Amino acid sequence: MALRVFMKISLLGVLATLWLAGIQPAPAADAAQRIEIVAKRFTYVPSEITLKKGQPVTLSFRSEDVTHGIKFAELNLQTEIHKGTSSELSFTPTKTGDFVGHCSHFCGSGHGSMILTMHVTE
Repeated sequence: MALRVFMKISLLGVLATLWLAGIQPAPAADAAQRIEIVAKRFTYVPSEITLKKGQPVTLSFRSEDVTHGIKFAELNLQTEIHKGTSSELSFTPTKTGDFVGHCSHFCGSGHGSMILTMHVTE
């Protein structure tokens, strides 16, 4: 009984030391990377993202003003982003390269220049 209590206290001490040192367990290998993106006339913030081929990702979009959209024609990915709600796009990149997503919902005079660049690396 005393040994069990000692082991629990020791484990808590190790975990507390790691936490104080800023060391956290690595995420599971198949855990999806999550990236928050804000859409507003006439930009995405951030305007460029970098992903790894084969690593699942969820892009979470939020609009601050009007309805926007995003379409990566080359990757067959798209979604609408309505003001006041979030929209998620989950996928696993299967090829490397630079891909440009365009706003797919007319949002005003600067609509044509509203792009998001996705860099996919090995």
